[in-house]
Amino acid sequence: MSKRLLLIDGHSMAYRAFYALPAENFTTASGQHTNAIYGFATMLLSLLTSEKPTHVAVAFDVSRKTFRSEIFPEYKANRTKTPDEFRSQMSYLHELVTAFGITTFEVEGYEADDILATIAKRAESEGAHTLICTGDRDSFQLVNEMTTVLYPKRGVSDLARMTPESVNEKYGMTPAQYPDFAALRGDPSDNLPSVPGVGEKTAAKWIVDFGSLKELIANADKLGGKVGQSLRDSIDSVILNSELTQLVSDVPISLTIDDLAWSGVDENKVAPLFNLLEFKTLKDRMKPILFQGSTPTSVEPEFTLFPEEMSEGVLTSKEADAKISAHTGALAITFSLIEEKLQSYAV
Repeated sequence: MSKRLLLIDGHSMAYRAFYALPAENFTTASGQHTNAIYGFATMLLSLLTSEKPTHVAVAFDVSRKTFRSEIFPEYKANRTKTPDEFRSQMSYLHELVTAFGITTFEVEGYEADDILATIAKRAESEGAHTLICTGDRDSFQLVNEMTTVLYPKRGVSDLARMTPESVNEKYGMTPAQYPDFAALRGDPSDNLPSVPGVGEKTAAKWIVDFGSLKELIANADKLGGKVGQSLRDSIDSVILNSELTQLVSDVPISLTIDDLAWSGVDENKVAPLFNLLEFKTLKDRMKPILFQGSTPTSVEPEFTLFPEEMSEGVLTSKEADAKISAHTGALAITFSLIEEKLQSYAV
């Protein structure tokens, strides 16, 4: 059986879920916000059910301080403080992934996508097909015949499958050329400057025409007009952008792909967390991915209005008349029929 590996950028997808679902609509009775964890759990259940992976891992960021921020202190410095409503959910996110029996990774000094890149390249060398779910477009550079990126188009439920063909269709280039294009385009969300006056179309055309950023820079003197001069004036920042947008695939983690084997969800481990977070509607969605032998520790008895034996609580006609006469609110009545004959009723 071929290995099918699912990799998820934990922070990236949880953050998107946080902004996709109104925080005020997802709180427990105790006031705990749950929109990020609910959206992430819904996405996770959907991916595990539809993609049927044999191996799974989730990577998390440790902090905003990475080797990139050491190279360029302004890297992501423009981002606002993480909302407290999101921060309060992160411990539950880790609990959820662990309860699902999924291996997690986080490495000081690296971003989650670097970890995913490292695992993906290792999986590729072992002949495994890999799906990477992340909201970071820099991951497009990892796309090849063995690796597909699942990129959220809206929220965390609508995911685009980025294959070599779809990257080419959208950007007119190969996945390997994408980081060169991204270096020219810049990235406001990461606080990486663009080349003034150079938009996505021009950036893409240059990379396609010259084949790579290295060749483009080597021939920068041949570019005319204001955009040509703008590039020449921005070469240092473009080279820096290139260094920062290139994912590393040698993060120091010790693993084999077999270490990430996943056989399903143990309901006994997930159900208590779902109960705590009041995720009642998600329990049934676990059923297709429960591993064999997973059974709940206790089964709630099915509710029946009329038990087979009633030792107390049955009123005589006179007693019922007296109670009904004294009642001033609304009344409701229910009854049970067997073969179209009235067997019992309650008021």
